[in-house]
Amino acid sequence: MLSPPDSLIFDLDGTLWDTCEACARGWNNVLQRNGIAFRTVVADDVRRVAGKPHDVCMRETFVGLSEAELQIMTEQTTIEDNRVVAEQGGALYPGVRDGLLALAHDYPLLIVSNCQSGYIEVFLEQNGFGPLFRDYECWGNTGRGKPENLRSVIDRNGLKAPWFIGDTNGDREAALACGAPFVYAAYGFGACDDWSLRIERFGDLVRAL
Repeated sequence: MLSPPDSLIFDLDGTLWDTCEACARGWNNVLQRNGIAFRTVVADDVRRVAGKPHDVCMRETFVGLSEAELQIMTEQTTIEDNRVVAEQGGALYPGVRDGLLALAHDYPLLIVSNCQSGYIEVFLEQNGFGPLFRDYECWGNTGRGKPENLRSVIDRNGLKAPWFIGDTNGDREAALACGAPFVYAAYGFGACDDWSLRIERFGDLVRAL
């Protein structure tokens, strides 16, 4: 029996929203701006690496580029992604808006993501979610992996029984490293074969609580 949480910590991409179309546009903009020869990036390319630290996403997507070109892509897409996502928007998964509003009445809400600096802020501002979330952390701010950032958020907020909600095996491993139950968002980008709770849609989390 899963013990009740005292807080809910969310991964972002693949769990709360999908910005793969916008990020693909941003990556193509950087390629073109710098005259870097590479095929056109599509949303599925972004989706394939979503959830990993941004520098890893670049290295796994842009195979064959020189180290100098990879450095350009890593540095410039962290800015361009935020700009395009702020302009074009991302798609919230069904039930996320109403679900977060309901959950925020009863639980502190937090975010831990492998995204670049400024990306969580775009998500919060674009959707008007700032007042709903107590804290957040990401790879871009700390240079650390998700287990370390998850632990940091748990410790600095004095959380005793958080649930971590995510969609990838990396999210599961981070939850395991921090002793937190893992809620697997099966509608997201990743695939997991072990979890404390599996949800097929965001509303399942609200109903479970």
